Amino acid sequence: MNKRLLLDDFLPYRLSIASNRVSDAIASTYRSLFGLRIPEWRLVTVIAESDGITQQSLCVATRMDKVTVSRGAIALVDRGLVERRANDGDQRSHLLRLTPSGRALYEQVAPKALLIEQELFASFTAKEVEVLRDMLERVQSAADAMEQRTLEP
Repeated sequence: MNKRLLLDDFLPYRLSIASNRVSDAIASTYRSLFGLRIPEWRLVTVIAESDGITQQSLCVATRMDKVTVSRGAIALVDRGLVERRANDGDQRSHLLRLTPSGRALYEQVAPKALLIEQELFASFTAKEVEVLRDMLERVQSAADAMEQRTLEP
């Protein structure tokens, strides 16, 4: 039996569309309230969770390419939200840390992010949110495994 691909029924497409819509909604909020683009707010949040992180580690944590991370980091440094410090463990890289201004911005961004999440999932029960988290983790794991297979010689 030859099954036709119908894009609206193709789950990877639907997942991508949903992700883009959520990301766009968050981006417009963060742009208007905080002057942050998507890569910048992701970097601020991940940097806030660490005591200093390299750009390479940011690429892994955010799944953004190194050019996007580099541009976002430069923008944040230029705004005085992030500082670069020498990495004692590796002289070829720098650690990025939030400045006091960056920390203050994060303290404003984080509650807004949680409110957005609450609004997006207001019609879901706590159990449904838990199931969705589990399902997303499984999809990510399957995608990681698929990516690894394509990278193997």
